[in-house]
Amino acid sequence: MIRTVILFLIVFGAVVISHEFGHFLIGRRNGIRVLEFAVGMGPTLFSFRRKGIKYSLKLLPIGGACMFDGEDGVTAQDKADEPEGTPFPGESGENREKSDGVAFAEAGVWKRIATVFAGPFFNFILAYLVALVLTAFAGADLPVIGHIVEGSAAEQAGLADGDVITRINHERIHFYREVQVISQMNMGETLTIHYERNGQEGVAAVTPQYDRQDGRYYIGIQGPGAYLDCSALQVFRYSFYEVGYSVKTTYKSLGMLLKGRFTKDDVSGPIGIAQFVGESYEQAETNYGTSSAILTVLEIVGLLSVNLGILNLLPLPALDGGRLLFMLVEVVRGKPVPPEKEGMIHFAGLVVLMLLMVFIMYNDIMKIIR
Repeated sequence: MIRTVILFLIVFGAVVISHEFGHFLIGRRNGIRVLEFAVGMGPTLFSFRRKGIKYSLKLLPIGGACMFDGEDGVTAQDKADEPEGTPFPGESGENREKSDGVAFAEAGVWKRIATVFAGPFFNFILAYLVALVLTAFAGADLPVIGHIVEGSAAEQAGLADGDVITRINHERIHFYREVQVISQMNMGETLTIHYERNGQEGVAAVTPQYDRQDGRYYIGIQGPGAYLDCSALQVFRYSFYEVGYSVKTTYKSLGMLLKGRFTKDDVSGPIGIAQFVGESYEQAETNYGTSSAILTVLEIVGLLSVNLGILNLLPLPALDGGRLLFMLVEVVRGKPVPPEKEGMIHFAGLVVLMLLMVFIMYNDIMKIIR
């Protein structure tokens, strides 16, 4: 239990801090005044100030914030008037002068756009750095067919052991995992599979077969049939493919969710993620050792970082994507949307987001109890 909590704090902390640091770094470079850089949510456990910026650690490890002067109606005076949390030893009595810069609304629109976009973008940077480590140590699972199931759709379409899948429909394939994801999400649609065999290119039309016992469609391909131990240059290239794989998996999952093909039990919040991280680490450590368990956790960090980046770019109120949408409207109109109207929309979005978070956490608890 304790190990699960620690692993969750490391995983979630890395993802959230990278996101908020993106806002912080680009905001500062664009001359926007930062009021507070917070890790976590809820009551402040302890805090300290440096050059007018408050750095704080909150009680609930489920988020974070980089607050700019004037953003969402929060001003430097509001932050100066609020009570302090418990400071680090030797940090009491810090001055409360303003940090350098201008209020958020006073910055140019493209500076604000860059600052807001930087959060999700830094999530993708973290995912790429994690992918570099994973690829350097674990290599890449190549999309080589290891075995064709007898009587399957793949066999009927003419595919064979050793074929290298290069494309499915219009999607370029780099990993065997991508073949698995496409198979798992298929609902019976015919797939056009491009492959290479003995240096020759081929195309096969595969219509997955439905398995009543498992309740899903199968292509009939097993693998991977080969792994690549990447060279130094290949590590950079396949790490890029790794991030691309996470991006495709995330937006495909969102599409399945919107189409009603996923249920509420397929969605997890902080509690579900913590349980998943703990179970994944324990299983990997038991079967393959500590080093493999660490790589498994890193893989989860990369996937969650991409998830957070994409979700935050959705054009929904209270998310970075929603704020970017308002700023793009400002670019087109030549003037900003009235702050009070934008604020009301973001507040409504935040309320809905909080209610959704409560529901997901409740659902996580019920899944554990069941």
